[in-house]
Amino acid sequence: MPIKPPRLCPGDTIGLVAPASAPPDPKAIDRSVQALTRLGFKVKLAPKVRQRWGFLAGSDRDRAGDLMAMFLDPKVKAIFCVRGGYGTARLLSRLDYAAIRAHPKILLGYSDITSLHCALLTQANLLSFHGPMLNSDFLKKDMPEFTLQSCWRTLTQPVAPGGIVDSYRKRTVAVLRPGQAAGRLVGGNISILCTTLGTPYQPSFKGAILFFEDLDEVPYRFDRMLTHLLNAGVLQQVAGIAVGVNKNCGDPKARKAREYRQTLEEVLAERLLPLEVPLVIGLPFGHVPCNATLPVGARARLDADRGDLVILEPAVT
Repeated sequence: MPIKPPRLCPGDTIGLVAPASAPPDPKAIDRSVQALTRLGFKVKLAPKVRQRWGFLAGSDRDRAGDLMAMFLDPKVKAIFCVRGGYGTARLLSRLDYAAIRAHPKILLGYSDITSLHCALLTQANLLSFHGPMLNSDFLKKDMPEFTLQSCWRTLTQPVAPGGIVDSYRKRTVAVLRPGQAAGRLVGGNISILCTTLGTPYQPSFKGAILFFEDLDEVPYRFDRMLTHLLNAGVLQQVAGIAVGVNKNCGDPKARKAREYRQTLEEVLAERLLPLEVPLVIGLPFGHVPCNATLPVGARARLDADRGDLVILEPAVT
């Protein structure tokens, strides 16, 4: 059973870290503090969160140090990532997982933060949260109520969050193979997930509900990643597959191309339907405004009869 962190309460202190890239606008750090303060929380900035080092938010040592400082700070009750981008995987060998396991806390983020979700689950046995980030979500004036409510329901209430499509109004969900399956929730950004294969941070796919999404990947590159996972023998182990909304993942050259081009849905069907497990696509998570919070490591049920992903247990204590 993965360790569940204590829940987030009104007035608690949230620590801000940048494990990957820095936000494009340096002032986004200050606006992040203001956004969380308006929501009723105190905010503590990691010591080096404002740094920039090429395409990274500081050196590997500094970013890893910031993350450990937030886990070890008794005043900090949850850790929110400012943004993704690139670079989180460079920190994994620098973290003290025994210390993290002894001080379990909420960690929230997605995209490149997938590396950290995988590492926390495999090395610290800690449940973490694939969900909205400050620069891409909380700072948006039109952040959907769906995203905010999903986040607070999952992080602040020690009850099972339930289905993620209950208040979702967009018509993106489609069932490719009906059925029911239950298991531990693993996954995240599929590009990053592929990079964990063959490393100590590769999660267990056996009997899992796999969820994944990506951004700006044309269909043939999805085919390459899914084929890589199939060749590694891990997709054959899952109990069900939940696919999010993959933003800008069509082929812009398809209409003018002389040769036949597959759509992303055709690639997903061709690569995944032979697995004969429940399969739902277009669920509300990913690089999109309606981004449900998913507890990585929690028990979930993929309801591919009605097109929903149901979190079966509380994700916090």
